[in-house]
Amino acid sequence: MHLTEQHQAEFAELAKQKIAEFNALHWDASLRQPLGLAIHDDAGNLLGALAGRTFGNWFYLESFWLAPELRGKGQGSELLNRAEQIARDRGCRYVVLDTLDFQARPFYEKHGYQLQWTQQDYPFAGGAKYFMSKVL
Repeated sequence: MHLTEQHQAEFAELAKQKIAEFNALHWDASLRQPLGLAIHDDAGNLLGALAGRTFGNWFYLESFWLAPELRGKGQGSELLNRAEQIARDRGCRYVVLDTLDFQARPFYEKHGYQLQWTQQDYPFAGGAKYFMSKVL
């Protein structure tokens, strides 16, 4: 056996594939479905993006971005509400996400998300990553 350093993105994908192969022995990962929503202006520029996946009882909200000019005007709430409805329609009962201390914790709390755990000093001293969930 040989231990080698493998810092390439391709290797990280290979590791994920190996985990997926193992997981497939225990559940049907083909039931995992992507969930994505976008807001574009008339010129086709991306102004909002929400991406995640549903699997079983859970919706994992992985990424949510809104252009600064749309923030505070209701479009973010509309995007989040639509994603949650799609997740409910797929049979999901819960949502899980993470957000950094300078990102959107108050926005999610306003929409019923509860803090489950805080990763302190992430990624550096003084920072924090919040793991949040919501019952749909």
